[in-house]
Amino acid sequence: MKVNTQIQKVDCDWTDVKNECRNTVNKDATDTPATDSFKRRLLISEHSPIRLLSVKWRWEGIFSWVSVHFARHWLGWDKWVSTQRSDRTGVDRNKQPQDTRVNMDVRANAQALINVSRFRLCFQASNETRECMENLKQEIEGREPEIAAVMVPNCIYRGGCPEFTSCGLWSEFVEMTENKEDLLDIDKRYELYNRYYNEKKLK
Repeated sequence: MKVNTQIQKVDCDWTDVKNECRNTVNKDATDTPATDSFKRRLLISEHSPIRLLSVKWRWEGIFSWVSVHFARHWLGWDKWVSTQRSDRTGVDRNKQPQDTRVNMDVRANAQALINVSRFRLCFQASNETRECMENLKQEIEGREPEIAAVMVPNCIYRGGCPEFTSCGLWSEFVEMTENKEDLLDIDKRYELYNRYYNEKKLK
């Protein structure tokens, strides 16, 4: 399945986000732009103002069963999938296979992107589903790189694999990390994962 992620809208007013952070600690609003360091720290800490950041996109022509995977692990995003109802398509719904192509529009805030990435970037996810998430991460990286950088699988997020059966990514990641103390530093761990991810993507 060739994944086609179309970013439709990016609504990321970082000054607004920064000022809501200031509001929660009784500070006045400011026009000073948020720094990249602030963005990164806020996203990693997952404080509530990150829910003001949102991205809307379309996955065009994905398998119906893949859309179901994302409908199941939605964890905070809104989604709209093109119908397969017989009275709308003229095709008997009972005759349509699970690999029928559908369009899926999604609007997600930054917290939801973090949530869903934990499960759908994992290699326990089906290849097709993970490829959708990887393609989305890649597209967001070109618009909001700090958000893309915190879209990581659960083992990287938690510092260990929580699954009943590991996919092996965490073991491979630990093996390739020269300084094991970096695994305990969340900034460094995310940085190393994204470097690892980009190298894998190039291959």
